[in-house]
Amino acid sequence: MTESRTLMQRTMGPLFQKISGASWFAKVGPKIVPPLDRALHKLSGGRFLMGQSLVPSMLLTTTGALSGEPRQAPLACMPEADGGWIVVGSNFGREKHPAWTANLIKNPQAQVSFRGKSIPVTAHLLEGSDREEIWPQLMKVWPVYDKYVERSGRELRVFRLTPER
Repeated sequence: MTESRTLMQRTMGPLFQKISGASWFAKVGPKIVPPLDRALHKLSGGRFLMGQSLVPSMLLTTTGALSGEPRQAPLACMPEADGGWIVVGSNFGREKHPAWTANLIKNPQAQVSFRGKSIPVTAHLLEGSDREEIWPQLMKVWPVYDKYVERSGRELRVFRLTPER
């Protein structure tokens, strides 16, 4: 992690966490953040997403569960030592699971764009003790997840994305 990113996380992180955890942001954020992130990702050749200075971020491409069409979702993520990632279906703390989680359940083959690289992955829904074990680590990455759970009234889906070898 670069020194400038660490400084950004320390200074701006609490403010952005407060904004992201606000109930009004659950209404506004989904309309603004994903389209803006997709545009920035495209313009930067896959090297930039808005939130990546605060939390590791990726663009996940899934296959639509109903449409069969490619669907892109910019997501916060937790990189793992083996080259995989953990992602959370928070949907900004809204009541329903985000569509990309249903897409992965139906078709676990997906594509991750991370720091300018495109990597095919297989998704595994974490449940039970596997999910419980990873949750405290996710809270260190983005503490707002607990607010999302409280506000949404649902258990957030957590996936491990494993690169295809």
